[in-house]
Amino acid sequence: MTFSEYGKKHVQCTHCNSENVRRRMTKVRIARSDESRMESMADDFPGLDGLEDDPKALGQMMRKMGGKMGEDLPQEFDEVVDRLEAGQSPEEIESALPDLGLDDPGEE
Repeated sequence: MTFSEYGKKHVQCTHCNSENVRRRMTKVRIARSDESRMESMADDFPGLDGLEDDPKALGQMMRKMGGKMGEDLPQEFDEVVDRLEAGQSPEEIESALPDLGLDDPGEE
């Protein structure tokens, strides 16, 4: 039953038809602000120092952060993360994909 139906709709046990029932919460969803999600991610990834020298660790961290964003990320994100996890440096990726992230290819 929905929250708005609670207390207004007659309820019986589906197994024994008893009216002596209690509400059971099955799922709880907590709405969080973008700022709160970012703070939580920062707590999950305290060791950011040295990641620029370890592309695999950087890729793994980016994949985890991408999963925690709660939204669909562009296909290019997965390509970059895959390349990082394979050991390619950010500089190598940037030179292989020069237009990455630009809406207009003529943009700098």
